[in-house]
Amino acid sequence: MSAEPDAPEGRLRRFATIWSRAVYPVTSTSLTRAEFEEQLLPLARRLSELLRAHSFDADGAKAVGAALVDAHCTDPEALTRTLDCVDAYLVLYCGADDPETPQDELRLRSSRLQHAMAAGFAQALRERTLAEQESIAQAALRAQGVVAQALHASEARFRAVFEGAAIGIGIADLDGTVLQVNEALLRMFGLSEPTLRGRRVQDWVHPEDAPQTWKLYEELVRGEREHYHMEKAFNRPDGTVLWTNLTVSLLRDADGAPQYQLALMEDTTERRLLNLRLRYEATHDALTGLPNRTLFFERLEKALGAGEGQRFGLCYLDLDGFKTINDSLGHAAGDRLLVEVADRLQSCATAPGEMVARLGGDEFVALTTGPGTERTVDELAERIMNALVTPISIDGRDLMVRGSLGIVEGPAGERTAAEVLRSADITMYRAKSAGGNRSELADPEADARAITRHGLTTALPTALERGEFFIEYQPLVHLGDGSVRGAEALVRWLHPQHGVLGPDRFIPLAEHTGLIVPLGRWVLEESIRQARAWRERYGEETAAGPLRINVNLSPCQLSHPGLVQDTVEILERAGVTPDALCLEVTESALIGADDDLLKPLRRLAEMGVDIALDDFGTGYSNLANLRRLPVSILKLDRSFTQGMQQFPADPVDLKIVEGIVTLAHSLDLAVTVEGVETGAQAEQLRILGCDTAQGWYYARPGPPERLHDLALVDATG
Repeated sequence: MSAEPDAPEGRLRRFATIWSRAVYPVTSTSLTRAEFEEQLLPLARRLSELLRAHSFDADGAKAVGAALVDAHCTDPEALTRTLDCVDAYLVLYCGADDPETPQDELRLRSSRLQHAMAAGFAQALRERTLAEQESIAQAALRAQGVVAQALHASEARFRAVFEGAAIGIGIADLDGTVLQVNEALLRMFGLSEPTLRGRRVQDWVHPEDAPQTWKLYEELVRGEREHYHMEKAFNRPDGTVLWTNLTVSLLRDADGAPQYQLALMEDTTERRLLNLRLRYEATHDALTGLPNRTLFFERLEKALGAGEGQRFGLCYLDLDGFKTINDSLGHAAGDRLLVEVADRLQSCATAPGEMVARLGGDEFVALTTGPGTERTVDELAERIMNALVTPISIDGRDLMVRGSLGIVEGPAGERTAAEVLRSADITMYRAKSAGGNRSELADPEADARAITRHGLTTALPTALERGEFFIEYQPLVHLGDGSVRGAEALVRWLHPQHGVLGPDRFIPLAEHTGLIVPLGRWVLEESIRQARAWRERYGEETAAGPLRINVNLSPCQLSHPGLVQDTVEILERAGVTPDALCLEVTESALIGADDDLLKPLRRLAEMGVDIALDDFGTGYSNLANLRRLPVSILKLDRSFTQGMQQFPADPVDLKIVEGIVTLAHSLDLAVTVEGVETGAQAEQLRILGCDTAQGWYYARPGPPERLHDLALVDATG
């Protein structure tokens, strides 16, 4: 049964059909077009696989180009039509099988495949031509040898080979005077035989000649070399350049003495131009015409590999708010904006050793090289920022464009291209985080911190699976009688390289990646399990009441739909009543919170779970909002009580704390103070009416068994 039209095999078949129809008229084959299509189908399937491969396979694409030569598609027009067909239809018919890869990426892959196919085609054709050239050379040698035995028969055979060959053939004496040329060579040079015959080989020097060209020639005419092969350019009379694959062989007489030189030439001009076009397309951005990431990395690696005393400067630009322009005006307007920005940036880098490239999206880089880049990179960065000041008119709108710029400068030879670009990227994001529309100079320490943050972010998921997290507990002490009322659970990360990390190092990363939800669930499970162990050890009711565990709740957890259900299940599995748990939510997380956000907290509070408002006093919230929040405890931020660590206490702090305590108690809210470090501070808070406290004065966070082994030592002592 044949494949459905829209199935992958059906689309592949359509692509092979289009390809065969385009190439068959210029192919020297005895096959019918249908048979030729079947011959191309495996090549089409291979191209489809290469297009969708995770990594670029240049050898695979070269093999497809070589296979065309094996299929007798040796006419240069066959390659041109093949590349046009691949460029127009490969992504259309074979890219649909990979919906996750953007079309721009697929088209870039297609362009690179075309380049590699052309290289494979050229190499295979060259090898085939060389084989033909060698055959012709051998035939010529044999013909020359037979002259002595049967001159007339030999001359006829040699003349047939000489005149009928598709490649240019010329014979010269050892002084370099041209003696004979065939029709193919005359067509290549655009000259008549009388004009070409008699010229000297040494007159064909070209500026593009390789350094060893004429050295090899001299060795050959002296009899020290039998042949040589190279790519060589010739000037035509009309001013154009003829590029050839040139093979020159030495012809000896019957006694073995050098007598003539035989030149075989293949015209590669069109193929070279095609390769140059493909090279340009592979190394330049299709939208802006600027060099792309590939060419930029080549230039950067060359700059970094320069000799001693050379330096480099790099500016990494990202436009501020470009996504908003795309979303509001459309991608067509965004593209026109990028083209205008590219033109302005191009005008900023006109000095020798400077270039501008587009890495992708709205990210551009500018590079300057030389011995004095400490100064020139600053000037380049200033020109770039000034170029963005003037508004850009798109569809009758004047758009203000701003950018964040990261600058890296240094000596060549110390860092790789990837390291330099990573530093520039980090620095650019530092400028963006500072508000944008500014430039920042790379700082090794800031780079190290950013790299460490990235490493911690990528290691977080496996750290939870490997059990690298653990919990320390800091006691909550009643200020009236000094009894322990519970403890706050504080998660730690035992990192294999960095040691023990506090929550300030990884909780923001967990919130950013969404890992805070499973991590928070694990902390809740472990803390509830520990609360049960305490209650089993000390009884459900201590002399001062039930022991309670305080667990911090992040804003991300607060908005998670499974919060209430997860909490209920954890409590039920552990066999612990809700009054053993207190969830701490920062004041900033509840500023302006609507009823939907507060609903889970209200349900938990109705079940008997205490809700504490953490860091109270730092969020500038409306105190009247306390009436609608389902909280039973205020945790006073330590900034309000630092002035009480010494005697006499700061009178302003006393008034503030006294007012908060009065307000809280009038709303039936308990007050907990964190960061208590001295006995004077604890006593003053007790006098002011605070209920519970925690801090180093009582105990640092530690393992659960230390909960009741408190050493009341003044931390300042």
